[in-house]
Amino acid sequence: MKTNKTAVAALLAATTILGANAALAEITLGAVIPLSGSNATPGEDQRRGIEIAVKEVNDAGGVLGEPIRVIIEDSAGKPQTAIDAARKLVTVDGVPLVIGSYSSGITLPMGEYLVQEGIPHLNPASTSGLVRNIGPTSFSMVGLDNVSTEFAAKEVIANGWKNVAVLAVNNAFGQGVAHEFQKHLEEMGGSVKTSVLFTGGQPSYRRELQQLEATDPDAYVFTAYGTDAALIMQESFELGLQEDAPWYSILITMMNKDTAPDFKQGLTGMDVGYLGAGGEGYAQTYQDTYGETFLSAYGGYAHDAVLFAAKAIEMAGSTDKTAILEAIRKLGDEGFQGATGEIKLDADGQRMSQPYLKFKVEGNDLVTVD
Repeated sequence: MKTNKTAVAALLAATTILGANAALAEITLGAVIPLSGSNATPGEDQRRGIEIAVKEVNDAGGVLGEPIRVIIEDSAGKPQTAIDAARKLVTVDGVPLVIGSYSSGITLPMGEYLVQEGIPHLNPASTSGLVRNIGPTSFSMVGLDNVSTEFAAKEVIANGWKNVAVLAVNNAFGQGVAHEFQKHLEEMGGSVKTSVLFTGGQPSYRRELQQLEATDPDAYVFTAYGTDAALIMQESFELGLQEDAPWYSILITMMNKDTAPDFKQGLTGMDVGYLGAGGEGYAQTYQDTYGETFLSAYGGYAHDAVLFAAKAIEMAGSTDKTAILEAIRKLGDEGFQGATGEIKLDADGQRMSQPYLKFKVEGNDLVTVD
């Protein structure tokens, strides 16, 4: 895509643009991630992953001999905002591929819009099993929750917690996690004494927490986003629930950075693996660039989505969306080595294997455990 400084100045007024000198011919991609709202922390982690990937691609010579850039739009954690952002990327910016988003309840409708337009869509973070049915032009760089919840259920049983209470956000992601976790736990001989789905953005979650407490579980198993999780952990601490039974978080990095240390001591959990074999270079670049470790587990998957897209466009030999789709499927069959490990896609375009990690909280930090 050719552009000029005036056009770039106009775009900068409304969007974040990552890439090379605008005076050059460029290949432009789009991304929709949460830069505001309750998931702004993992959204910033994704933005950083994208920024690093763009620099890596351009330092290596770009794609088809041209630099790439990524126009990033803010979903604000809202489905309609994400759809509008994707529509702007497709109809105004003319991007041939869109990466995004975070939270299955946002990724699903946004992805469905992109499928209707025939635009390749790379999902870097959403794990609901419903993602599998978005459509034939949608592909996942991250494993879905049928795999993650089996890992979590094995951990819960291994800890001796056979009767648990489950708390999850009431959206496509949380519903899928609650359902799949209960299925796997029961297959392993455990039981869910109650499963409570909550609406995000509430000023208090004491009512839901008291529902959980009434069942006297061996442990509390929960999944929640950012600031919602921070409030849940604070109120569970204040109500004494953390003294009654241990707490275990599914996809724990979603909430750790937003939760004060006093309210999460003793918390354990799991999440997608930050890195796969060969991902050490990405980790070091992140540390050197931002002066801290990852904000969440999901920046690496956004990073890999950019690299995967760049490789597919190179294989396609053009930015024609039909050619890119064919190249994505071929690359998914062959396998692509990213910072998060090898990405191979199944017949539905979903990542076939996924690394996971076990965590415990120490102070304000997450520490991996064997």
